[in-house]
Amino acid sequence: MKIVAVTACPTGIAHTYMAAEALVKSAAQAQITIHVETQGAMGIDNKLTYKDISQAQVVLIASDIQIENADRFEQTQMIQVSIEEVLTNPDSVIQRCIDHAK
Repeated sequence: MKIVAVTACPTGIAHTYMAAEALVKSAAQAQITIHVETQGAMGIDNKLTYKDISQAQVVLIASDIQIENADRFEQTQMIQVSIEEVLTNPDSVIQRCIDHAK
């Protein structure tokens, strides 16, 4: 299974990157492939390509703000959660993605 994700928080500093790290760690434990794009104060890092998005079973948006280039995800199976939810229970978020893909 492959998940692509975007993390973004209002200030774009710590929580954006902490959430990305938590998702990568949790996905690895669940033996899930994940590619996380961060939209932080320094801009977009690890930008998702259209190929990445088309190959994913689920798109996860972990953000409390509007993300850039959201139109890329219009025709996808998408889940949106808050940054806080990812930071407090990343395993639950990954499990929701797995369940959503079924």
